[in-house]
Amino acid sequence: MLADAAANNRTITLEGHGSKQAMGGPIAPADLTISTAGLNRILKYEPADLTISVEAGLGFRELSETLARHRQMIPLDPPYADTATVGGILAANSSGPRRRLHGTARDLVIGMQFATLEGKLVQAGGMVVKNVAGLDMGKLLIGSFGTLGAIAIANFKLTPMPEREESSLLSFPTIAAAMERRDLVLRGVIHPAAIDVLNPAMSARFGLNDFVLAMQFGGDDAVVARCLREIGGERAPDGFWSGVREVTTQFTSGAVIRISTKLTGMAQAFDTLSVPAIGRAGNGVSYACFAQAAEAAAWIAAHGAKFRHVVESASPEFRRDAVLWQAATSDFEMMKKIKNLFDPRHLLNRGRLFRAI
Repeated sequence: MLADAAANNRTITLEGHGSKQAMGGPIAPADLTISTAGLNRILKYEPADLTISVEAGLGFRELSETLARHRQMIPLDPPYADTATVGGILAANSSGPRRRLHGTARDLVIGMQFATLEGKLVQAGGMVVKNVAGLDMGKLLIGSFGTLGAIAIANFKLTPMPEREESSLLSFPTIAAAMERRDLVLRGVIHPAAIDVLNPAMSARFGLNDFVLAMQFGGDDAVVARCLREIGGERAPDGFWSGVREVTTQFTSGAVIRISTKLTGMAQAFDTLSVPAIGRAGNGVSYACFAQAAEAAAWIAAHGAKFRHVVESASPEFRRDAVLWQAATSDFEMMKKIKNLFDPRHLLNRGRLFRAI
């Protein structure tokens, strides 16, 4: 289908379940829409090897349920987890709270097959965790929002589910105090799977107060007991982490701005935010959630030049008019060259990569 459309110079919208329409940039009108949702099979699953190969249209929830029966998981914690496809998660490079310990999709995908506008199926990587032969072109497709080609198959390395998981919530009057405690944890011997910080406006959405440092631990009973004893705090309520994972999806009529800083710069970014904000306190990625797009525009005008940021998701009107991506010049020039190699006539998902590509 890609080759036929390209041969006839037809523009293409590429999607899975369409769960992330508010993310990235708005796709320019196209002559043809192609969905990968029908590619929904598990092709090869080796629980003993901790690997799985699936088609890109498989729902992530269905995949997670299958893995859970074997006490295994793909620890991405992406937003829209109940409706997203595997291919959509990879194309958007979605991740969540467990990113601190397990990394992002580029760390978990060990192989990929993708289709090009030339009608070719390109194989990258394989089904073994240590595969270093050749250039891993699959990494280019992750985070490309479908602007280079169509992900058809993805192979993952899997993670065993912890025997037990518990979480601690610690409250602080200031962001500086929360970051000071965060630093003590990161320098210590305890390694939380997730460590997030919520400002008071975000804490209130979970029935909490002040700045909250939330940590999730996993392991056997002895390991978890030590973590809880040394960290202290209150136990997180049921459903807390699923709420954290999905909280940005509740602001699609406004805007969510993703702010990237060094760990030492998170407090400075939080000081500029009165709207609900949550940060991956172990890696410096924060999400500012604006109920009104005008508030997001005002923050960008006042503070955008100080912080590396991108509009993660927003209303159609905001994404049509605003600058969505503060791109480094050298990175962007390389991205345009790659786009021209894969799609020289710019037929595929035009504007989907933050309206820049």
